Amino acid sequence: MLKQAAVYLPLILLGTAALAASTKAPAVPASAVKVEVVAKGLNHPWGLQFLPDGRLLVTERAGSIRIVTLDGRLSAPVAGVPRADVRGQGGMLDIALSPDFRSSGLVFFSFSDPRGGLSNGTSVGRGRLVLEGESGRLDDVRIIFRQEPSYASTMHFGSRLVFARDGNLFVTTGDRYSARDEAQNPANHLGKLIRTAPDGSAPADNPKLPGWRPEIWSIGHRNVQGAALHPQTGKLWTIEHGARGGDEVNIPDKGKNYGWPVITYGRDYSGAKIGIGVAKEGLEQPIYYWDPSIAPSGAAFYTADLFPGWKGNLLVGALAGQALHRLVLEGERVVGEEVLLKDRGERIRDVRQGPDGAVWLLTDDPRGEILRVVPASG
Repeated sequence: MLKQAAVYLPLILLGTAALAASTKAPAVPASAVKVEVVAKGLNHPWGLQFLPDGRLLVTERAGSIRIVTLDGRLSAPVAGVPRADVRGQGGMLDIALSPDFRSSGLVFFSFSDPRGGLSNGTSVGRGRLVLEGESGRLDDVRIIFRQEPSYASTMHFGSRLVFARDGNLFVTTGDRYSARDEAQNPANHLGKLIRTAPDGSAPADNPKLPGWRPEIWSIGHRNVQGAALHPQTGKLWTIEHGARGGDEVNIPDKGKNYGWPVITYGRDYSGAKIGIGVAKEGLEQPIYYWDPSIAPSGAAFYTADLFPGWKGNLLVGALAGQALHRLVLEGERVVGEEVLLKDRGERIRDVRQGPDGAVWLLTDDPRGEILRVVPASG
């Protein structure tokens, strides 16, 4: 109660919209689930996609892309993948199939791109996947986006890739940790949500506000590692890491500022205050936040029939929290939350709904696994 009372005073003074929802949505009845281990031995797997032939395409932060069969066989690394700067949180990161993959064979991937010396940045490449036996290669590889400026850091690369319904690509980035104030500078790509055409050009309807780079959709983000399109509205929802507390769920709108590091529900790792508080006129509020932090990574809306009670829910992986969080929604409000798989003690890096209606997860570990979550009775 003391914390809530403390944060409402600046709200009244500023006259802003309501503050973000409480960090604790009501618990919902527990779900009975069964977890199957599909594959083992992946080196810090980061991103997962399903190929039309039924196999899985998986990135490893250690710098590789592999093809995995449903009986758990790992391919040799896919050839033709650019070299990543594999240090700290960096390496080969997310992956997405082009909406026209069946005809074009194009895949898009993000990685920490070495830029000389100790500098690097989030880059997005694309290439044509040619399947050869149990593995394959990338042909005609080109880089379509480079986060600028380069920065000497091994942290906060962001890096989720999501195609919107209009065919444009959303790219999440991070503030590179020690350059957090740059998240408020629209002249660079640090701490921004990027929207590009598949060829890397800036869509004509991007905000393009004075002083903004043309690729930028929204600013003021810390480190977004979860992103998914809402199945009804088509809006992008993002989940970003706070510092010590203050992980956020946002629905980033065109040309808006989401506050980091001016406002936040978290604190610095030292315990010190960050910014001015939790609200400021002209800065957007998250629709939900966690305190303490769960360190969110990976997100998917559930739309299948295998878990009928989960339809329309948002599923979010947790690294520090070592769990899968199920958020129950009413419109754009979180009205309930369930924490699953806590007993397994595994860092959940990515979350996907499979073609089979199951929930598929990647665990972040040097011997990482692909997990398949189904009803306990299934």
